Amino acid sequence: MFKRKPRSYSQLASDIVYPRGGWSRAVRYIVHRVRRLPDEPSRIGRGVAAGVFISFTPLFGAHLLGGLALAWLMRGNLIAAVLGTLVGNPVTIPIIAVTSVGLGRWMLGVPGSMSPGVIMAAFTAASGQLWHNFMSIFDGRVAEWDRLLAFFNGIFLPYLVGGLIPGLIAATVFHYLTVPLVRTYHRRKLQRIARRHGAARPGEEDSGESR
Repeated sequence: MFKRKPRSYSQLASDIVYPRGGWSRAVRYIVHRVRRLPDEPSRIGRGVAAGVFISFTPLFGAHLLGGLALAWLMRGNLIAAVLGTLVGNPVTIPIIAVTSVGLGRWMLGVPGSMSPGVIMAAFTAASGQLWHNFMSIFDGRVAEWDRLLAFFNGIFLPYLVGGLIPGLIAATVFHYLTVPLVRTYHRRKLQRIARRHGAARPGEEDSGESR
């Protein structure tokens, strides 16, 4: 037996950016998994909508938990919510970020726009600043909040506010696409089961007559 060679971190990172088989195959797989979920179509639709909506928020690192919590509040399917969060991926996040931050800054009256690189760099710097402030509790360093305040007012809050409208639109679209898709799959599945049972009955009757 040949042991499977463990994949390197660079290969794993590459798969996140561009999955093996391409994004089209990944999308088909997600659609396949969604429609096969054993639940009511409306609940699956609400779960997908919850996951999609949370992907338009700046809660990076908490999209999964946020999607699950929102789906639970909406009485949606939790697994569908997890699949819905995949809308926020390395390909779409830059587009979502630029759209949400730009719209949010316009809504809040904050001038100027930002590129995806600037936005992501700001989130990285803010994460480092939060870690620095947390560690200052233990090592005596001075906590710094001025840059975090500027980040919150200039990027995080506009992202949060600006993501509401496109998030709601995307969630609604995905909900109304998911429900008929799942309903059609379930109906065809029941039809296949009925045909199999119908095909089995003549054989059962023949065996009964032969007795």
